[in-house]
Amino acid sequence: MVLLLPQPVAAQVDGLRRALGDGARTRIPPHVTLVPPINVHERDLPDALATVRRAAAEHGPLTLALGPVRTFAPATPVAYLAVEGPDLAALHALRAAVRSGPLDRPDVHEFVPHVTVADGLPPERLEAAPAVLADFAAEIAVDRVHVLAEAPGRVWGPIADAPLGGAGSGTVGRGSLPLDIAVTGRPDLEAAALLALDAGTAPGLPFTVTARRDGVLLGAAWGWTSGDRLEVADLVVTTTHRNEGIGRHLLAAVEGVARRRGCTALGAAAPADGAPAALAEAAGWVRAPGAAADAADRPRTVRWERRLPAPDRPDDDR
Repeated sequence: MVLLLPQPVAAQVDGLRRALGDGARTRIPPHVTLVPPINVHERDLPDALATVRRAAAEHGPLTLALGPVRTFAPATPVAYLAVEGPDLAALHALRAAVRSGPLDRPDVHEFVPHVTVADGLPPERLEAAPAVLADFAAEIAVDRVHVLAEAPGRVWGPIADAPLGGAGSGTVGRGSLPLDIAVTGRPDLEAAALLALDAGTAPGLPFTVTARRDGVLLGAAWGWTSGDRLEVADLVVTTTHRNEGIGRHLLAAVEGVARRRGCTALGAAAPADGAPAALAEAAGWVRAPGAAADAADRPRTVRWERRLPAPDRPDDDR
């Protein structure tokens, strides 16, 4: 569980890592670690991801200051960027909240917030690094927690994220059938299994919306935004929970993503008839010009569109 550094600071830090000869530079992006690498059984992954979502929702975005370069010598041959700033206490609180349930592990070392820039440096380079890079400083704004998983070759990549402060998320339909709606940048493992997913080819900034009840995934949608356009790539509600209004809440959350990202044109390819068409029409979507045919020979799938008013002030929400 980490805080990934946003651009352009991530690129600047990778430049430091390249200059210092960090062997892990191509295997893991620059980050602040909240929970170090641990083994989580597959059956415990839903609980682990739920823990991350809850912790992130309870803590707001963070403003942190990076630098200068220090080392953990003589304990370990590691050079790192110190992490300071106005939200350092909030960072410690977030870490404590994340480290519970399946992610609860005893500390082997005292927690020192940092961004590693080189590991395994020879003594002479390790000693010189703080002096040579003493002037490096940067400020970052972090808006989400990422969950990384190790792939072959010891390459670490994100498999889920959760917005700090729960941006775009919340509980809807309070009462007998409440839903917990979450908006993230990428689908977690459960959502990815439900959706027809090919996020690697998304020609824009991706998003995922999930609907859960008592921690159980009931529906999800994903797509991407580019400029003023949003495309819904897929929206699925589990078979046993259809006709409960879940699809309507998912579409409403998708529209919320569009508004926060400053999009005015929404599009999707979906069936021309049946429940998907009824859902789209009820949400204010219309068939694109030329997409509709008469009832006798309608195509199986058509383009659906929805227009939104131009926003007063676009706001980036990944």
